[in-house]
Amino acid sequence: MDGQGGAALSNIKRASRDLSPKKVYRMWGEALSHPHLLLDMDHSTPESYVQGRDDDAISNLATDSAPIMRYYLALSLTRMAPGLIEYRPSVGLPGSDKSLHHNTTQSFGHVETKKHVEYQPGRTVVEPHDFYEHESLRPSFPRVHWDPLTEVPYHDNGIHGDSCFSNLLSSATDVFDYNPKIGTEIHGVNLANLTDAQKNDLARLTAVRGVVFFRNQTDLDINAQRALGAYFGKLHKHATTAVPLQAGLEDVHVVHTEGSSKEQRAVFSPTFLWHSDVTYELQPPSYTCLKLLTGPPRGGGGDTLWASQYAAYDLLSAPMQKYLEGLSALHSAKMQADGSRALGRPVRRDPIVTKHPLIRTHPVTGWKSLFFNPGFVTAIVGIPVAESNAIISYLNEIISTTQETHVRFQWQKNDVAFWDNRICNHSASYGFAPHRRHAVRVACHAERPVFDPAGKSQEEELNSRDGLPNVNKDGARQSNYND
Repeated sequence: MDGQGGAALSNIKRASRDLSPKKVYRMWGEALSHPHLLLDMDHSTPESYVQGRDDDAISNLATDSAPIMRYYLALSLTRMAPGLIEYRPSVGLPGSDKSLHHNTTQSFGHVETKKHVEYQPGRTVVEPHDFYEHESLRPSFPRVHWDPLTEVPYHDNGIHGDSCFSNLLSSATDVFDYNPKIGTEIHGVNLANLTDAQKNDLARLTAVRGVVFFRNQTDLDINAQRALGAYFGKLHKHATTAVPLQAGLEDVHVVHTEGSSKEQRAVFSPTFLWHSDVTYELQPPSYTCLKLLTGPPRGGGGDTLWASQYAAYDLLSAPMQKYLEGLSALHSAKMQADGSRALGRPVRRDPIVTKHPLIRTHPVTGWKSLFFNPGFVTAIVGIPVAESNAIISYLNEIISTTQETHVRFQWQKNDVAFWDNRICNHSASYGFAPHRRHAVRVACHAERPVFDPAGKSQEEELNSRDGLPNVNKDGARQSNYND
């Protein structure tokens, strides 16, 4: 029970000695606006606070006070779960001519309230932010200038993780994959209290699955989030995007869109939105942690998608794999910097263009992956521009349209996505107005991308493990369309 809630019940106990039952019920209903109090519903009911009162006073509970009790109980539920369901009183309040329809009865202790399901297609309830608890993490664009990045040591702690992830899963209550290629969700694990062994397992699991999701991580405040990210390596400081208003958090990237912000989908093609973060850096990030502070309710939009670059590599034919393994691509920060300047925002570090191998090998799994994204790759090195453009167009299509390599995550408040930026592309989605969407991200620098010809195919290794045949990549054979 929280401090406010406990005080509220104490006040009710004191008030029950000299207030009418109606007022006791009103105060009891107001106390229910504290979610933790619902845990005590079986032990705390309004009747328990008016015991010993005369029979005439108690009889009023069935007439005048009960509707008020139902009203305040309904109000508390609405505060806890603002979404498509609104709870309303089943009868008019005393002194009011408001009478509302209802269908289902739900019982809480000795109190019953009627549930009215209200639904409008494509519309969700907007959460007010008059008193916003994350004000210090709202976006700012400080006008500072940083020196160019230099290479820093990096050791991947995922190498030390258990191959069965037994440390991480020791406290889990559920774990499941979204599909065979990418995406896993874990319940029961508190990211704010992981041991080093659990962190190593988390890194190893993420290196295998690409992205791992954790629900309702209320304990992971910004300091705990930064500490978790820093365990895996030096935190990256973004040259152009927002940082929190609170000083000293320059290594935190702020994602923030107001419900009244201008729609952006006309500005970028859906393919272009797929990207891997800051791949133009000398050491692009590996483990990345994004927490949603507030966002649209269920059904309100704002989902994020990830695509496996292991799986993208495995989609290629053996001759194409061999060809791309010998090529490098240019990753440029120029467009991102130009966009910031056009908006009058500072560029805190001069933009760079960096050459990276088009295929890289992961140090933990030994699997080969495509290292390409539509957002930052501008050219393939050493080949004619027409050939470069054709390869870029082909890889763009593979990444953005191959559904079995994708996972889509529907966020809820305080959810966390933890992914490996080396082996995933991701894309936000538009269309979540009029809701605010606010998240904070930390990411650590990884090794410089390298290609090891001794690396393996994820698909071939897992197929061999599970006794499955390798995929037939002959597109000239006859086949029916798969619904």
